[in-house]
Amino acid sequence: MEEINILYKPEVETYLNELIFVLFKENYFSYLENSILYKDKIIDFIENDIHTFPSKKTPAALKNFGSKYIFYKSNQRTTWYVFFENKNNNFLITNIINSHCEETKWL
Repeated sequence: MEEINILYKPEVETYLNELIFVLFKENYFSYLENSILYKDKIIDFIENDIHTFPSKKTPAALKNFGSKYIFYKSNQRTTWYVFFENKNNNFLITNIINSHCEETKWL
């Protein structure tokens, strides 16, 4: 099997790391460790499934997020949308938003 290379734009890495503290501060999780686990599950999905999960073409209104996207349903209330560019087995994660963002009306 060919090697899969996954890179994250710096702003995506920052967003995911800040997400830990936002979720904890806003009382989505009682323990900081649970916020970390939640973020880790999103990353695990990206790392393990981006090359096999069927991607969708990003609508024109959101093209600045990336040309393709996949989604991860973390629970009944929240779906994460992971935007990316890829060539062969190289993936660049360009943006990530969740179903609570206004932009998801275009998806």
